[in-house]
Amino acid sequence: MAPVTIQGIKKVYGTVKVVHGVNIEVANGEFVVLVGPSGCGKSTLLRMVAGLEGITEGEILIGGRVVNSIPPKERDVAMVFQNYALYPHMTVAENMGFSLKLAARPKADIDRRVAGAASILGLEKLLDRLPKQLSGGQRQRVAMGRAIVRDPQVFLFDEPLSNLDAKLRVQMRTEIKALHQRLGTTTIYVTHDQVEAMTMADKIVVMRDGVVEQIGSPLDLYDRPQNVFVAAFIGSPAMNMLSGRLIDGGFAAADGVRFACDAQGQAREGQKVVFGIRPEHIDLHEAGVEARVIVVEQTGSEVHVATRIGDNVLNCVFRERISLQPGETIKVLPRAGHGHLFDEASGQRCNAQTSRKALDS
Repeated sequence: MAPVTIQGIKKVYGTVKVVHGVNIEVANGEFVVLVGPSGCGKSTLLRMVAGLEGITEGEILIGGRVVNSIPPKERDVAMVFQNYALYPHMTVAENMGFSLKLAARPKADIDRRVAGAASILGLEKLLDRLPKQLSGGQRQRVAMGRAIVRDPQVFLFDEPLSNLDAKLRVQMRTEIKALHQRLGTTTIYVTHDQVEAMTMADKIVVMRDGVVEQIGSPLDLYDRPQNVFVAAFIGSPAMNMLSGRLIDGGFAAADGVRFACDAQGQAREGQKVVFGIRPEHIDLHEAGVEARVIVVEQTGSEVHVATRIGDNVLNCVFRERISLQPGETIKVLPRAGHGHLFDEASGQRCNAQTSRKALDS
């Protein structure tokens, strides 16, 4: 295990700036997830840590040692790729032990490490098979096993589950997290899937356009997003966003719909703001705002309801089983203390919470 420090990292391809002065601290044994939309620079950053991409500016330290000019094979990191990157003509055992063979390790040591990794990953009965004889999940386990046998200081995962079906992704992310808890190896994991980030990470780094938008624990980002981008990106279903102003100490949308709120900090009277509320933080309540039901989705454990309030669509998630039909009118109310206000111009968070009362003018 080793800590990883990313200091002022920049990456430029010709005249195109891809990563803009990123700073990240990964503690010893920590599981950090880099998350963001495609093209945000997260995979490029991971490849720079691995040594597969050059660094335009800044420093990367692994275990306190600057590794900018150190080749990949000497950085003591192991990378698991999206496409598995297995040799098709080699068996599972040969794929897993190949890096050790290149390092001229004794055969007995290679066999011992491969057997140990196979036991951890449930691959004991597959060691003699070729990659074409394996399922996608089994191939990903082999790729992970190849990393484990090296016993590196740092694991690097580059969207390892994106080629798997939904059910298998859920299973594999549980296995990866369990593997980290067992081995305790420092891990940096890249994904565009915020559900993976929320369920796996000790710490999440949200990126956009080569810039870090926010760093924090999953619940930090969920409960207190620092800007509109993070608020909209983290959480499924996504946070509802309504544009309006602060009027008489409350939020007023352009169509006249109003919610009372306790504005603090940078929020001021008349300020143009974005009001955010997560779908699961909206309740059915007689004191609420009238909303017309558009779509109802029954998931079994929850009811997802898309409604229209004035000119805005408001998505709601109700835990109780209710029977609703499109066209019906219901009354909904943001739950006290769960609303978010963001400055419309900058997109940055205002310190504000909604109160229980709603007003419909």
